[in-house]
Amino acid sequence: MTQVYNRVALIGLGLIASSMAHAMRAKGLAGEIVGHAKSAETRATALEIGICDQVFATAAEAVAGADLVVLAVPVGAMAEIAAEIGPHLAEGATVTDVGSVKQAVIAAVAPHMPEGIHFIPGHPMAGTEYSGPRSGFATLFVNKWWLLTPASDADPVAVARLQQLLEGMQAKVNTMDAAHHDQVVAVVSHTPHLIAYTMVGVADHLAQVSNSEVIEYSASGFRDFTRIAASDPTMWRDVFLTNKDAVLDVLGRFAEELFVLQRAIRMGDGALLHDYFTRTRAIRRGIIEAGQDTSAPDFGRAPAAAKPDGRA
Repeated sequence: MTQVYNRVALIGLGLIASSMAHAMRAKGLAGEIVGHAKSAETRATALEIGICDQVFATAAEAVAGADLVVLAVPVGAMAEIAAEIGPHLAEGATVTDVGSVKQAVIAAVAPHMPEGIHFIPGHPMAGTEYSGPRSGFATLFVNKWWLLTPASDADPVAVARLQQLLEGMQAKVNTMDAAHHDQVVAVVSHTPHLIAYTMVGVADHLAQVSNSEVIEYSASGFRDFTRIAASDPTMWRDVFLTNKDAVLDVLGRFAEELFVLQRAIRMGDGALLHDYFTRTRAIRRGIIEAGQDTSAPDFGRAPAAAKPDGRA
């Protein structure tokens, strides 16, 4: 694989950044990978496991001389980081991010980007419930969508170069308007996460069901809710605060659909329920046909279905 960037600076060294590092190394896409994390422990770990050639205590030091800078910090921290690195960016460098909200990131980062810097917001539609530098693995992005939301006047050469890197990590790349992106992810990611958090919270508050029963008898549905609800709380707090309009719109629609199902159950309307479940089942089939999941059953989740790092 051809080297795409000479020096990549990863600002934030969690799941996405560490997975990018592993993937870039595996494919020879970057000449040098450097990084920054606020925590000294995280910086030491990044060096220990080899995801970075160098790590720096400040973001400003990390971006010096980099031709690609990846902002992999919570959305709420983007403005502060952008203000810090702006004066230290190399002429002609590309800056991208991996936040799952785009309008808020653009508002936070763009004002701090100097003339001649290519800011191309991005969002990899991939992840796990784990976080930290040890959670990354090279195949995280394989066959997953990586959405880019470049401005209308973005340099097409810079966009194509970033796309080459992402496709080199075996991601599928698409571009879209930032507002449309935020509406789409509110449906496919943000609201499902909020519902998962809520369902786990409901179970926690049901006094007539003991905690041991909730844990011991967790069938696949509740079990998977708890997996989603184990995601990084700081990241998801920022997501909901910065994409609130789209999430509230989808939540309103969800409440309306829930009322329809609630009434059907109360009235014994089996035909409506069967028709509804038949239509929604087709969406699951579409996800499998699009290659975004497998049809293999995992209700029991056998030990063999472990993650690449060996965790079930």
